[in-house]
Amino acid sequence: MTRSGWSSADVAASGRRPRLARLCRRSGLLPLAGRLRGLFREDVRILAYHRVLDSADPEGFSFDVDLISASADAFREQMKLAKRRFQPMRFDELADCLDRGRRPPPRALLVSFDDGYDDNHRIAFPILSELGLSAMFFVCTDHIGSGMPYAYDWLVHMLCSTGVERLEVPELGLHMPLPQDLAGRRAIARTALDRIKTLDAVAQEALIARLEREWQLPRTQGHPLCRPMSWADLREMQRGGMEIGSHGIGHRMLAKLPPAEMRREVAGSREALERELGERVDVISYPVGGPDAYDEDVMRATRQAGYRLACSYRAGTDAATSATRYDMRRLPIERQMDASWFEAMMALPEAFSYRSRHRNR
Repeated sequence: MTRSGWSSADVAASGRRPRLARLCRRSGLLPLAGRLRGLFREDVRILAYHRVLDSADPEGFSFDVDLISASADAFREQMKLAKRRFQPMRFDELADCLDRGRRPPPRALLVSFDDGYDDNHRIAFPILSELGLSAMFFVCTDHIGSGMPYAYDWLVHMLCSTGVERLEVPELGLHMPLPQDLAGRRAIARTALDRIKTLDAVAQEALIARLEREWQLPRTQGHPLCRPMSWADLREMQRGGMEIGSHGIGHRMLAKLPPAEMRREVAGSREALERELGERVDVISYPVGGPDAYDEDVMRATRQAGYRLACSYRAGTDAATSATRYDMRRLPIERQMDASWFEAMMALPEAFSYRSRHRNR
């Protein structure tokens, strides 16, 4: 397996897509192809971002580079194209359509961010405001204002930064010398991330805590390159027309928790957001979001907690119906996606979007 759990076939396909996208863009047929597709499909495009940084490949970056969705310049151009060719809408508008039995407008498009990194406020929010667009920011309530990186982020940072010469993590089947170069360590970190998500949530947390102690790299020390937003940031964004949704309490894979703890994550995060922000919270994004991160029990708990919509991280588009409202797929945006690829993916998501992985973010 390669990056983020991709197979060699996935990587080969990801190399073909940008080449084909450039050919399609040069032909000038993408807008027409998108319009023709719209005659037969009444689906909704939900774009899924994580981080927007000044550079999509920062020098010496010791965190998960695959969570950098776009550079600031690329994000601005992506949003310009989305506004020009599609019908941007908010999640509360989509929920209203469903509640009233109405179809969303043709070529409906929504923008979402997962996790709640501070660059969402520093970089993405001003660009969205400049263009008159709204986005949904799914955040984990225990992390907001804490200054601490997420556990998965810290695992990557520790693997990229530790001074130990040999990696011994039997829980993940990792027994090997640690390379000195950052690229080599990033490759090991991708494997570790994929494997740790096969464990139950409690075992994941215990393993990361053990490595923090053994390698003397406590997550509580934080890091300037990987910080969550503050509650003040969220309030400012909310006043500026952005939507805030739940991503759980502690970014734990809901389907891998005991039932009572899972329900507390789902309901408790909503209660905390409404208490701090003073507005109703109607939408949740399942943490990690792959097929083993949520299940029927999680979706049932989501309905019972009062949410009106829920998103996964499975790649694709869906018609907005009562059958999909708690299992909405999205279109992941990642840093390898150049302007041609983005335009082609927006026009023809079946051909140009990323394939769903078993375990995602």
